[in-house]
Amino acid sequence: MGHGGNVIDELTTDHREVDELFGRIEALPPGHKDRKLYADQATIELVRHSVAEEAYLYPAVREHVANGGAIADKELEDHAEAERIMKDLEGLTADDAEFDRLVGALMSEIREHVADEEGNLFPRLREACPAESLDRLGEKVRQAKRTAPTRPHPATPDKPPMNKLLAPGAGMVDRLRDTFSGRGKPD
Repeated sequence: MGHGGNVIDELTTDHREVDELFGRIEALPPGHKDRKLYADQATIELVRHSVAEEAYLYPAVREHVANGGAIADKELEDHAEAERIMKDLEGLTADDAEFDRLVGALMSEIREHVADEEGNLFPRLREACPAESLDRLGEKVRQAKRTAPTRPHPATPDKPPMNKLLAPGAGMVDRLRDTFSGRGKPD
């Protein structure tokens, strides 16, 4: 899918891409090796997406949306739960007994999170934030995703400024590991 536009359009496109990967997982029988490939691809996209949201979207929500601090804190809790699940999935193969349970939990967590963002947070942000600011945030999110980690790091900070300082370094290490291991690439 094409990326671009304001922050809401950018993140909504990410949501559709991850949901497409979830659909590919669901279309395969339990134990099929490609379920792991698609789970790894979804994890890569979800981690990049989450890092960008934590660096730019949630601070904007805190600044512009009424009760934005509580909303952002709830979204960060959702991210933390998803990240724990992704970390638990990281070392499993598709035929591991825990794999299907964890993938199901991840899909449920992410789909609920997406429904909340798209049905509640995004409309409120669009109403409260000037269009030019949303456009600038879209570009910042795209830039953050280019340098973001691709693996879950549950112990790292999820709020500025520390997350913005640490993410590029972790991202570089993750991308090197992915390149050497072939993670997220078909055999």
